[in-house]
Amino acid sequence: MIELCRKGDRNAQKALFDLLAPRMYPVCIRYVGDREVALDLLQDGFVTLFSKLDSYKGEGSFDGWARRIFINTALMYLRKKDALKMSDELENARHLSSDLEDQMDNIGYKELMKLVTSLPPGFRTVFNMYVIEGYSHKEIAGMLGISETTSRTQLSRARVWLQNKIKENAR
Repeated sequence: MIELCRKGDRNAQKALFDLLAPRMYPVCIRYVGDREVALDLLQDGFVTLFSKLDSYKGEGSFDGWARRIFINTALMYLRKKDALKMSDELENARHLSSDLEDQMDNIGYKELMKLVTSLPPGFRTVFNMYVIEGYSHKEIAGMLGISETTSRTQLSRARVWLQNKIKENAR
């Protein structure tokens, strides 16, 4: 299918879109937290994917290669919107308490993902990259142009923010 897509076969491109879109759309939503924007990013991601298909050398999983394109598409959008400014969010989050009991038993996957998409942009970006995508703080720092310390702090604050939201929802 990839080879046919490289040759511009529209049916193969449609099949690849149909295969990947259900997996990549949630990635876009997790990063931007807005369904309409996520749809736009999904389209932009596929434009990039099809234009860069020749750069896929067959090393590693195609799904992982494609996922990285969609993550980078979302990150570029966030950079353009200046959504990755971290300092204001850190100041606003200083009052959060981290001495909460584990509330994870009381929340389902869909509820948790809804909360993740409602995180402030800087928190959400680092949380997604570290917890969901598995990037290291060093990799996150390099990709976002921030320090490793800022990445760690954003992750910590995101966890506290999520814990507090889970606690609020449990009431």
